[in-house]
Amino acid sequence: MEVREYGQILRRRWWLPLVVMGLVAFFSALQLRPWQTPSPTYAASMRLLIGVLPATDDDGTAYDPRYYAWLTSEYLVDDFTEVVRSELFARNVSARLAEQSITVPPGAILGSAATGKQHRIISLSLNWGDAAELAQIADAVAAELNENALLYFRQLGTDRAGVTLIDGPTIGMVGPSLRNRLEFPLRLLLGLLVGIALIFLLDYLDTSVRSRAALEELGFVVIAEIPRHR
Repeated sequence: MEVREYGQILRRRWWLPLVVMGLVAFFSALQLRPWQTPSPTYAASMRLLIGVLPATDDDGTAYDPRYYAWLTSEYLVDDFTEVVRSELFARNVSARLAEQSITVPPGAILGSAATGKQHRIISLSLNWGDAAELAQIADAVAAELNENALLYFRQLGTDRAGVTLIDGPTIGMVGPSLRNRLEFPLRLLLGLLVGIALIFLLDYLDTSVRSRAALEELGFVVIAEIPRHR
């Protein structure tokens, strides 16, 4: 099939992609409401240093105990990152907030927390819709880590580790995500592609003869042709 034949197929039902895009735009507008200003979102970030005290027993080895303390700390960060994202930690933070007459379900804390790690440092971020409440949640998280870190480390099989808050909590406003900015135009693009695919599907299912070449391909001999009136 030549390129011009593709153009004829698209020109024959050019309105179909426009209809699909119109429907997608209508229902997406009802769902996403792009004309409304999105509610502001705030993020609190903090960095925590995980450390393990070196062994004090002199066992006569030639190895530096501080080296193994550093190495153990890096391994411990991997496990402690999961502890910070655990339901137990979220429940304890929620209970600490309840003592201040602040009701935040543990599930909300779990859903708003994100962690990252680099060597012995854990980066913890919390997203929330209210800056004042976020400050209280971040303070409760920092207090829980400072006061009850030994409880969590014991679950990991060590009692010689500690947590030091080195940065934060720092609170700032978060702008719209890349998904929020691109979701509406991407839906329109997807509607356009679906409309074009429907054009070719309908042409494939169409058994109408629209050209002399189509008749000749079927084995008929064309003896005359009436040109289309323009």
